[in-house]
Amino acid sequence: MKTPVSILEKYWGFPAFRPLQEDIINSVLQGNDTLALLPTGGGKSICFQVPALYKDGLCLVISPLIALMKDQVTNLQRKGIAAVAIYAGMNNEEVQKTFREAAAGDCRFLYLSPERLLTNLFYEYLPALQPVLIAIDEAHCISQWGYDFRPAYLQISKLRLQLPDVPVLALTASATLDVQNDICEKLNFRKNQQRFQQSFERPNLSYSVFRPVSKQTKLLEILQNVPGSGIVYCKSRKQTQQIAELLKMHDINADFYHAGLDNDTRNQRQENWIRNSIQTIVCTNAFGMGIDKPDVRVVVHYEVPDCLENYYQEAGRAGRDGKRAYAVLLYAANEMENLRNMIHQRFPEPAFLKEIYISLMNHYQIAAGTGEGRSLPLDIQIFASINNLSVHQASYAIQALAKDHIFSYNEMVFTPSSIEFTVTKDGLNEFMTMHPELDFLIKGLLRTYEGIFDYPTPIYESQLAYILKKPLPVVKKELLMLHAYAIINYKPQSERPEIFLMQNRMYVDDFKFNVTAYLQRKEHFKNRINSVENFINETSACRSSMIAAYFNDEQVKKCGICDNCITHKKKLTEKSMQDISDAILQSIAAEPKDIKILEKQFHSDKLFWQVIKFLQSENKIKTNKNDQVEKII
Repeated sequence: MKTPVSILEKYWGFPAFRPLQEDIINSVLQGNDTLALLPTGGGKSICFQVPALYKDGLCLVISPLIALMKDQVTNLQRKGIAAVAIYAGMNNEEVQKTFREAAAGDCRFLYLSPERLLTNLFYEYLPALQPVLIAIDEAHCISQWGYDFRPAYLQISKLRLQLPDVPVLALTASATLDVQNDICEKLNFRKNQQRFQQSFERPNLSYSVFRPVSKQTKLLEILQNVPGSGIVYCKSRKQTQQIAELLKMHDINADFYHAGLDNDTRNQRQENWIRNSIQTIVCTNAFGMGIDKPDVRVVVHYEVPDCLENYYQEAGRAGRDGKRAYAVLLYAANEMENLRNMIHQRFPEPAFLKEIYISLMNHYQIAAGTGEGRSLPLDIQIFASINNLSVHQASYAIQALAKDHIFSYNEMVFTPSSIEFTVTKDGLNEFMTMHPELDFLIKGLLRTYEGIFDYPTPIYESQLAYILKKPLPVVKKELLMLHAYAIINYKPQSERPEIFLMQNRMYVDDFKFNVTAYLQRKEHFKNRINSVENFINETSACRSSMIAAYFNDEQVKKCGICDNCITHKKKLTEKSMQDISDAILQSIAAEPKDIKILEKQFHSDKLFWQVIKFLQSENKIKTNKNDQVEKII
């Protein structure tokens, strides 16, 4: 008999669910709209994958993270589960082919970027897809009060109108109470909604905050004293490389990772770290999504994070195996001032946003009243340079316009490699006769990719190398040779920012921007900055309890292992020792006392013998021949 647990065991090899997973799955199977808050590493994907397999239908998975979509699709396919993904950067032919595959009947998961919900093509295929479950990953993105609001997520409410009886499972690792309420409202959750929030308590994770004289020295001290796998988060790509070189100079096996590296390099470095070939990965926040490495012993933030949501997720990648781990935040005095300045950087004046909009439309030569539906690659550095802006100014202004539904903006769009044969089949046969060394590759392409003669077809060189049992560099070299011979049109994969125009260009006198909502988002951002500042400046409250309270989890007890808890314990210990010392000296002031009587007097306190030894070393007491303690005058 098929049960959720039998599905879990069959495909994942686990005999039982983690805490809350089974409750969430049962809620979904009962048809409830469900919001699930599971901390980083809590197994969110299981919560929609298992019920979808139990229901024997298609699950629509909406996610903003292209890399995570690809990883999950690959992992499902390895388990023999049919899954596909559609995301920004795919051309129309690729998208239609994937929709047809998803609607064929045996596909179980269709992963979509939220932007795809804006297209007519999606709604044309929707009746054929017949989804039994809608899963929304990173659900905090739907809330304008969240730290990562993405306007395209609001289109999910339109999808619900088309599928009123299909349950929705919204998943996120971190959301304040305001964000939780906003998620349920924006998704039109029905009356039978359920919420599940796993405790934010991490009893094995020790949080610490330091303001060292030298960050480099402190970082080296931490990594040299905490053996095992580690992550160091930096805010700039340049800094990741500099810190990695510093660590190598001090014999710490490290490498750096950021979104500017090519895809193969990033994958290789990530794999090296996962396999412990690299001890410490120095990275930007581009690293870590979807990685479930249980034995990370330390996560260091080399600079102040801009919100507790990000900090909690990134720090939470340490100690998933339940063993002691450390989350360390290093900061300098000027960083708090820089953090406060971010409020004005990220939320420039509305008049400035209008100027950027006009400049952007002029940059692409989009005429007023035209442009809706166009997808435009954006080189942010060129645009900023032409308009005498810093990259940060241009980027934040474009993001602000995107959040007002004027256009969508993907900071990094992955476009897979594509191939299209440019010769006739007779011409190809003739070429293969003349170049037998490329015969094997050509036949492999024809067998593996349908329609490759008719339109550009996405390919994955690593998959092709595996099928042909050839080294990846050899396959890439041979593909470039075919391209040079004009047999194929080969476009290697790329990653680039992209703007998608959701409406025609507005006339200058008719520019519309929701200033009220914009200023509200600014105020919420200011509050998040204040929360980070309070977390850093706090010297007495338990840090684990502070983070939990921020996410409305008031039940978390003091951890006892963060820097503040340890300092508090130390102060208590010092005070207790002083109190016992004073009491012993007072007790023997008039006459010596038997040591055993003294011990009973202090209820065999574990500090008693420490105090006795201390007083002896300080020549304040001595033990006479009758085993009595007497005061030294």
